[in-house]
Amino acid sequence: MAVTESAPAVAPAARAQDPTDDGAHDGTYDATRVGTRAATDQDGKGSYESILRRQSQRESAARTYARSLPIVPVRARGLTIEGADGRRYLDCLSGAGTLALGHNHPVVLEAIRKVLDSGAPLHVLDLATPVKDAFTSELFATLPGELADNARIQFCGPAGTDAVEAALKLVRTTTGRDGLLAFTGAYHGMTAGALSASGGATDVRVTRLPYPQQYRCPFGVGGDRGAELAARWTETLLDDPKSGVPAPAGMIVEAVQGEGGVLPAPDDWMRRMRRITADRSVPLIVDEVQTGVGRTGAFWAVEHSGVVPDVMVLSKAIGGSLPLAVIVYRSELDAWEPGAHAGTFRGNQLAMAAGTATLAYVRENKLAERAGILGARILGRLQGLATAHPCVGDVRGRGLMIGVELVDPEAAGPDDPVPPAAPALALAVQQECLARGLIVELGGRHSAVVRLLPPLTLTDEQATAVLDRFADALAAAERAHTPAKGVPRTAPGPSH
Repeated sequence: MAVTESAPAVAPAARAQDPTDDGAHDGTYDATRVGTRAATDQDGKGSYESILRRQSQRESAARTYARSLPIVPVRARGLTIEGADGRRYLDCLSGAGTLALGHNHPVVLEAIRKVLDSGAPLHVLDLATPVKDAFTSELFATLPGELADNARIQFCGPAGTDAVEAALKLVRTTTGRDGLLAFTGAYHGMTAGALSASGGATDVRVTRLPYPQQYRCPFGVGGDRGAELAARWTETLLDDPKSGVPAPAGMIVEAVQGEGGVLPAPDDWMRRMRRITADRSVPLIVDEVQTGVGRTGAFWAVEHSGVVPDVMVLSKAIGGSLPLAVIVYRSELDAWEPGAHAGTFRGNQLAMAAGTATLAYVRENKLAERAGILGARILGRLQGLATAHPCVGDVRGRGLMIGVELVDPEAAGPDDPVPPAAPALALAVQQECLARGLIVELGGRHSAVVRLLPPLTLTDEQATAVLDRFADALAAAERAHTPAKGVPRTAPGPSH
């Protein structure tokens, strides 16, 4: 859906006694003045509105976040972003989960400065360096022990999707097979192989399996029974000689589907997938690109179920806000020839330094545990909202990876187990949030799930501020979408 790319009418947030202040302000900083200077000094061609206009004229139609978030960030720290217009926003997108410690955390900045000041090379291909050695050591210290004790690491191109490509290539090389098992609703990236394993694929080259859901169960039963049916279907498909599905090279799964609508996989189901794949010598790949580094309340999402995969795909937060992607896998799978998977920018020294600092900070300060506790409180508050707002169909998540699915209860038919999704309402909630200085993302099957991915450094006071703004935005959007008596309802617009 095309969204007008103009600045929202947002009043500057109050500065005094603001619990959301992450230190981005001090007595010498005038956000409005500096923001205006940032918008004009570079080319002298006008304000931040001009920057947005030039972006829409110059950048491709594939741009996404810029459409629904028409802001020009010029300064940020922790949870807070300041725009070129001097307005402040609470960022609950966190670079789509990349910013585990929020924007410009001091330990990250210090790690980057140390590398810059040391004179170390910034570009080293795949050569060994002290910076890389420190990163690898810290990463292995956080992995499930059974994997870390017998693992290899492959540094990939700097995006998670390239790491997914590497994982698929690895299991195909090792097994000599081509087929792949993936799940409905999955998202693994935008390159050809990763996209073919994702839920939006149009050129299907993989066998698609049902991913269990509580709210919109593909079997209409939900709960443990729905997960059991999904597992049984997978097992039958692999064992039935007439299923038309030959032995696959691997299975790829997310422990929590993010883009799919924030759907946590049941722990028993994850363990069942591990048994099914192990019994049939099918390598299990777990995509932890968005769920890793404490996001779900454990350092890695597989820890909730105790599953040890054959391959883990890691990116986003492992680079401490800079581009970095790797796969870690059992050494028995290391059947590659030299150069079988390469990339010019797989030796990102600054990202490794920032990543080492981030991994260590999350581990030493027990931020994963903190995310689990605070996430449970946030879920409870959001579930309370659901009782007062019929448009809230479901609230779900794990740790600080949270989703609120919005629905249209009045459009539900007599045979509908749950109301249909309400993408137009979700978009309105996102826009009302932005008007109140809160950045959230949309996801799910029809872009009807409002997603919250705040940094793991979120404080109790900041969480309250986020929830207050969200509740206010939800009420405003719901009022605007509730027709007056006697006025016929209009059909929702296309999804975002």
